[in-house]
Amino acid sequence: MRPFRPGWIPTLVVLALLPGLIALGCWQLRRADEKRALLDTYTERQIEAPVAAAQLRQLPDPAFYPVHLYGSFDAEHSLLLDNQMRDGKPGVELLQPFHDQASGQWLLVNRGWLPWPDRRVPVRFDTPDQPLALEALVYVAPGKTFQLHPDSTEGRWPHLLTAIDPTALWQQLGREGFAHELRLQPGPASYRLDWPVVAMGPEKHLGYAVQWFALATALLLLYLYFGWHHNDKENRHGRRHESIART
Repeated sequence: MRPFRPGWIPTLVVLALLPGLIALGCWQLRRADEKRALLDTYTERQIEAPVAAAQLRQLPDPAFYPVHLYGSFDAEHSLLLDNQMRDGKPGVELLQPFHDQASGQWLLVNRGWLPWPDRRVPVRFDTPDQPLALEALVYVAPGKTFQLHPDSTEGRWPHLLTAIDPTALWQQLGREGFAHELRLQPGPASYRLDWPVVAMGPEKHLGYAVQWFALATALLLLYLYFGWHHNDKENRHGRRHESIART
């Protein structure tokens, strides 16, 4: 039986990389499970009757609940979520504070996507000035958006942002407001509404998990192969050296 002698450098490489590859595969599997749970929650809550804004704070998990609103938009404090592509075209999503008359609560409502092909020209949008009855869905972000640097909230409105934080907005405005974004459903005041339920489906996470596990398997097989064949190379090298010495 061949002795197993992989060498210390390959051993260190495998010890450094193999746990990380396996951990990344397991993380992708967990993300796939989380996305399935989100999709199941979304499907279940689409058949729920809309709740009133006053009930939102009482819900332990408000994600994807339909909400009925009646009130007015605050046109003076709009937010533009940057880097939003639709059909290969650049644009922004328009979010505005909305005051619900029945509950007296402020909510941040996403009115949808707007094209912005030329950044030298301000984004054009209209804000209804009369009270409106609206339907919306609660959107709970899965986590904080990665940012190279924090958004600036100084200067003139509307603010151009790369991440939305309703709580920070309410603190800036000195208002009591709901902690999550609401995404408007088709109706008055809506623009283009075609958000995916999840940015990346569970099948993609499974695909990435398979890739990480395949890399881990390939690394381990290479380690075993070279460990068992290392002696053959040494023996051939030794025999060649002996034959040269004899001549």
